[in-house]
Amino acid sequence: MKPYNLIPIQDCREPLVEIPPQIARETPHPYLRLSAPYGDHSPYWLRQGVLDRLLLAQTKLHQMQPNWNIQIFDAYRPIAVQQYMVNYTFEQLLKSKSLTVNSLEPNQHQALLQEVYRFWAEPSLDPQTPPPHSTGAALDVTLVDQAGIPVEMGSPIDEMSPRSYPNHYAALESARTFHQNRLLLHQAMSSAGFEQHPKEWWHFSWGDQLWAWLVCQKPDSSHNTKPIAQYGGLG
Repeated sequence: MKPYNLIPIQDCREPLVEIPPQIARETPHPYLRLSAPYGDHSPYWLRQGVLDRLLLAQTKLHQMQPNWNIQIFDAYRPIAVQQYMVNYTFEQLLKSKSLTVNSLEPNQHQALLQEVYRFWAEPSLDPQTPPPHSTGAALDVTLVDQAGIPVEMGSPIDEMSPRSYPNHYAALESARTFHQNRLLLHQAMSSAGFEQHPKEWWHFSWGDQLWAWLVCQKPDSSHNTKPIAQYGGLG
């Protein structure tokens, strides 16, 4: 269990709504291309309150960098999809190490699974410990320029390496552009109240357990009481 899963969470009964076209999308959706089982759900849904803040972040971005836009890589993720992607990532990790599942000792299997869980939340069916994306509060985003071309960020979304850490390029003069672009994305999203995943430059959330945990870690937090984690449309 990750530390943020200790934060109490409740159903806010807020509806999931479709992200409008003014927020760019990666099309076709990357996990749908892998046959992830979304069923009647959409990866381009968010809770209404989260969507409202995403639109505020887009407005802030336009003030700082006119004609650039936020692009959605992924948003709502049913728990079945979370399980599917964990399994897929585990299989890819095995291939990268020239291993097969039948060749693993139990301790090796667990160690590799924990490596996956460093970047992917466990697909828990317990409503008190839901994966962030399954709450309608988390989203993976990047930036695109005026031509709709993704801006260089220094590593692709979902890469399982230290290059994914938000400040990985902070001290590298040769990669200043990557860091500046990541900072721009962070500034736009944080201006609307989003919190960034400590190990993923692309992952932001508002209102889930990770968000509440990160807010509580801030020594200068303006919250007089502990923030409440919420989910909607859990499935």
